[in-house]
Order: sequence, then structure tokens, then C-alpha cells
Amino acid sequence: MEEVEQFFTCPYCLEEISMLLDPNVEGSQSYIEDCEVCCQPIQISFESEDGEILNFMAVEA
Repeated sequence: MEEVEQFFTCPYCLEEISMLLDPNVEGSQSYIEDCEVCCQPIQISFESEDGEILNFMAVEA
């Protein structure tokens, strides 16, 4: 399976941005990624199972 594009709103500048996620890694993943618009750090967390994203969260880091 390929990566999935996830759209969300930056918690800082409120712009809609997207990021590629790999749903093939089972379980929970969490990391920090900078917003492509305002460059602020965003804590990205998501859970995947059977190649699908189950939960996704993007909050201030």
C-alpha cells in the first residue's frame, strides 16, 4: 500500500495543510513536524491498522 495524504488544520495559523502518512506500520506513531505555512512545530499522532488510519491528531508541540 502507498502513503495516504491526510489534510488537517494547523493548530497555530489555522491554515489547511496536508501530510503523507504511512498506514502500513501497525499501531501508534507520534512525531513532530513543522507546519509548511508558519513553520511552528506540530505534534502529529496517529494509529493505523490493516493499512488504514484509525485516529489522527495534530496539536501544538
